[in-house]
Amino acid sequence: MRALIWLIGIFALAVGVTMLAGVNDGYVLVVLSPWRAQVSLNLFIVVLVVGVALIHLLLRMFTRTVQLPGRVARWRERRRRDKADRALHGSVTALFEGRFSEALKSASTAYSASDGSPMAALVAARAAYGLQDDTRYREWLDHAAEQGKESEVARLMTEAELAIDARQFELAAARLGQLRETGHKHIAMLRLESKVAFELGRWEELVNNVRQLRKHKALTAEQAAPALRRAHAERMRQLVGDPSALLGYWQEIPSEELADRGLIKEVLPLMARAGQAMHVRAQTETLLDEQWDSDLARLYASCANTMDDANACLHKAEAWLEKQPRDAGLLFALGQLCRRVELWGKAQSYLEASLSADPQVGTHLALAHLFETLERRDEAQRHYRAAAEKMAVGALA
Repeated sequence: MRALIWLIGIFALAVGVTMLAGVNDGYVLVVLSPWRAQVSLNLFIVVLVVGVALIHLLLRMFTRTVQLPGRVARWRERRRRDKADRALHGSVTALFEGRFSEALKSASTAYSASDGSPMAALVAARAAYGLQDDTRYREWLDHAAEQGKESEVARLMTEAELAIDARQFELAAARLGQLRETGHKHIAMLRLESKVAFELGRWEELVNNVRQLRKHKALTAEQAAPALRRAHAERMRQLVGDPSALLGYWQEIPSEELADRGLIKEVLPLMARAGQAMHVRAQTETLLDEQWDSDLARLYASCANTMDDANACLHKAEAWLEKQPRDAGLLFALGQLCRRVELWGKAQSYLEASLSADPQVGTHLALAHLFETLERRDEAQRHYRAAAEKMAVGALA
């Protein structure tokens, strides 16, 4: 349809031009002494139009001829870039597919075709690492480093990640430190720093990193809890010899992290060893009031440092007993608290009830210590033997 319209338009224009030329009787007089020429105006217009068109065509041909070397150079450069892009794409695909030899070959081609692409060098380095070729791995890292600031972040992240994979945690820490000095801080880097901090025992650094990951929603509260629990417990284990520092660290832990029952179970014995368990008592009671936990209740006796503490804890535990009369953990804690306040008969009753509900090594040992205190050595020896037998069976299992 469009072609038909154009055809009709051209014919209409031709008819119009013909009609105008038919009524035009003008002429053009050209004088160049001693010659003179007279031509019709119509012919002059035709010659003028054709002449301008020819001059324009000749100028375009001349311009294109002059520009030809540059156009050829640009065409070759475009082909070279296309070749490099195809090779780099192929190397990345091969790398993710686990074809490390093919990835290394394609990345080498891309690097040569692109006059030193840093990304091609890093892909080649990863492929060489996958082939466990440490020499070529180092060579390609050096090639990537030659590109300067352009690829510095990618190179340092690659080195850190692969160093962690090779369990070279000090090297990974050094590379991540370089990244931090340049002002970079992002989620992938925080993840790597968390792994390094965990393996090197840098527990406070691990806590800070996990908190930031949780803040940026890179970790859920459930995912962050085990790492925070381990970091807090290990750091507090390091501070057991300094009770004041241990207490200071405990008081700095946010309340939402103290809601982790696993953390309380880990740190309560440590605080008790340092004589600071009374500071964990309120949180322990809160957690047990919210939801009963027999294992946590077993540790409750550790919250008592003094005789007054033991009496207060005993009163609270006996209130729980009304709702949990057969709980082995609570009965064990009651027995230990009764020992502390020298209620020997009640201590024996509670411990034996706990042993009946759940025979554990710790309960046998507690009864053995109680009978030693009461100078009932035969019964103490019987419980020591029972504890040893359980431990042996557990070791064999």
